[in-house]
Amino acid sequence: MALDDYVWAAGVATELVNTTAEVWRGDDHLPDLAALVAFADLFGGQSGNEGVRDGLSELARRARPAELRAVHALRVTVRDLIDHPDRDHLIAGATALTSPAQGTTLIPDAGRENRTRWAAPLRAGATVADALSLICGMGILGAVHTLGEQRFRPCTAPTCRGVFIDTTRPGSRRYCMPGLCGNRVNVANHRARHAATRGRGANPQ
Repeated sequence: MALDDYVWAAGVATELVNTTAEVWRGDDHLPDLAALVAFADLFGGQSGNEGVRDGLSELARRARPAELRAVHALRVTVRDLIDHPDRDHLIAGATALTSPAQGTTLIPDAGRENRTRWAAPLRAGATVADALSLICGMGILGAVHTLGEQRFRPCTAPTCRGVFIDTTRPGSRRYCMPGLCGNRVNVANHRARHAATRGRGANPQ
């Protein structure tokens, strides 16, 4: 993967840890190999680097049950890093996650003619768990270096146990899944305001 593609990689790390039953109230969103393939297709497809996108999906399609268990273990490791955003802890843990990389090299920059980008290729024989480990590690390292450890946060929705890496420009993200958690909070606030208004109407001073 390209070393400067950390925003996408941090997003994959966030989405991966938030597939757990812990976040979804007992419903694991990565329960089997079919779900792993769907995850790889969806989030690999968001990368501007076709090698990462196609390679992640291909590795997921070749995965065996042992590799799914390895991905589940990776979720726990990445969750621990986001939950404990001490800079040294993040750097050490994320560096260990990049161990499936085979050094660094230059690759063509698809967006700019005759330009190249630094990249970390996977070692030969790597699995989908290795690929996701490298992606998560690079995402965490890039976020720490560029944005700082304060961007590793718990979701602020009262009933959610999700976490996220905030790579937005202003650093104002509040929810692990804005479309879901944010909407839930907005609905709850609306209902509370509506109930308060009704209560005042029923008990005029």
